[in-house]
Amino acid sequence: MSQIDLNQDLETVAAQLRGKYGHLDGGELLSALAKREMRGQIMITSSFGAESVVLLDLVAKADPSIPVIFLDTRRLFGETLRYQRQITELLGLEDVRIIRPESADLENLDPDDMLFTTEPDKCCHIRKVLPLDKSLQTLEKSGFKGWITGRKRFQSSSRSSVEVIEAADGFIKINPLAHWTEADIKSAFLEKNLPPHPLVADGFLSIGCMPCTERVSDGGDARSGRWSGQKKTECGIHMSRPASVSAIN
Repeated sequence: MSQIDLNQDLETVAAQLRGKYGHLDGGELLSALAKREMRGQIMITSSFGAESVVLLDLVAKADPSIPVIFLDTRRLFGETLRYQRQITELLGLEDVRIIRPESADLENLDPDDMLFTTEPDKCCHIRKVLPLDKSLQTLEKSGFKGWITGRKRFQSSSRSSVEVIEAADGFIKINPLAHWTEADIKSAFLEKNLPPHPLVADGFLSIGCMPCTERVSDGGDARSGRWSGQKKTECGIHMSRPASVSAIN
């Protein structure tokens, strides 16, 4: 079976990939794309959060050299930073790239580290969106076409229609766990004896920056602890990218 031409427009590539591999998910999907269609042209962004190790384990088995982009906002829990190092070593991830917000942006726009209290969207933009955009531009220029994410339909209404393969933000986004359920995630942890994020046992079911992450009450939606009490549900990373970024190809 011939490979798909990745130099076509993204919507065409995504449609062809869905037609060929849309019936797969998890490790089977990753292996097909990482070893055949997008070998050397695929990366993953990971928060090393509550469920991240499940996908990272699948990535490591498909190809441990796949670049893992970890965004250190400088407001993460210390537990997350230590967990990142633990999981990197455990899974044998060979290329974890840690990116951070520009010091000048923080000094000029959030000198007291309190912007999250008044303008949480702006805080996310400075600490997450801008540094990731810069990293994505570099990756695009280097020939990367695929972006693996851990988004799942059950996580929130804004993710309820996520496909396993889609064209978005200047990349072919691959969401191997899109159709997985909470039960599937729990089974993966147990079957593979994967270590959980240390904060999960304390009630933190979706883990981001320390000031904007709270414990989730019993039976509550996993992401209800993110930006609790606000209309905000996404940090902006998986929302439309600026034209200057998505146009680079």
